[in-house]
Amino acid sequence: MLTSTNTFETLRFMSLANAHPSVQNSITEHYDELSDALKLAADFIVDNGFEIATRSLRSIAHESGLSTSSFSRLARAIGYEHYEQLRDMAREELAHSSNQLATKAQQLREDADVPFLPRHVNACVANIQSLTNDINAAELDAAVDTLASANKVMIIGSLSSAGFADYFAYLTSWFDGRWSVAGRNGVTMASSLSRLTRDDVVIVVSKAPYAKRAVLATEMAAERNATIIVLTDSHTFPAIKHAKHVFIQKIESPQFFSSYAATLVLIETLAGMLLSRAGDKAIEEIQSIVQQNQRLDEISHS
Repeated sequence: MLTSTNTFETLRFMSLANAHPSVQNSITEHYDELSDALKLAADFIVDNGFEIATRSLRSIAHESGLSTSSFSRLARAIGYEHYEQLRDMAREELAHSSNQLATKAQQLREDADVPFLPRHVNACVANIQSLTNDINAAELDAAVDTLASANKVMIIGSLSSAGFADYFAYLTSWFDGRWSVAGRNGVTMASSLSRLTRDDVVIVVSKAPYAKRAVLATEMAAERNATIIVLTDSHTFPAIKHAKHVFIQKIESPQFFSSYAATLVLIETLAGMLLSRAGDKAIEEIQSIVQQNQRLDEISHS
């Protein structure tokens, strides 16, 4: 059941949204009219929504390498009275994104008499089918090439993404021993990240609401000059600026939480493409693992 606080915050956001379009929509509407300098500020805001909502103007200016006045002039150019009004809208959008979980959960309860399975299946199928249009084939090939040539591959996944990071590593472990999950099996996240080099690749799996741990870990991996591949649901993922390859998957579903159906297909696609390029040695490794599983009695024969 929604609390009165959640209801108030949702209504407050709706009121503010009706008074002014979203920050990104305001930028899109006025982008062609902006000077080159203001376009740089606009690009930074679009790519760093989390920071805009949570950090001071002085901090944002320092991070972007632009002046505080550039962001103030941008705010006025796209319809805000001043930068603080723009930041307030960014904060409301961030809060509303978090409150959406409770809102969707309430909607799920209200629709309890409507069969859930066909609605959920149809949404997941649509998400998966969108991959063929949303994922650039050339970039997918390039990402697989990057993974194939890496010294080692580390996967980062927190909160709901943790299990999918584990599954990705499990798939590749059958034919490739270079893969690991950061912060697992008695190894801390910090020690995993500290051993990265420029010859390594880091895959980050993260969906809204984004785990702060995943965002910070991505930034730390970038500081180690590792190549970063991001699997996420939006270009608003706070650490996306560090990625060489970005793959966006749709997450729509009547479920209260993000759907990982398309992400699962993308993970299995990447693993399959890697195996298809791995050669005879990979097949030999799989055969050897099957034999070892039989000796350990890991797999039931019934």
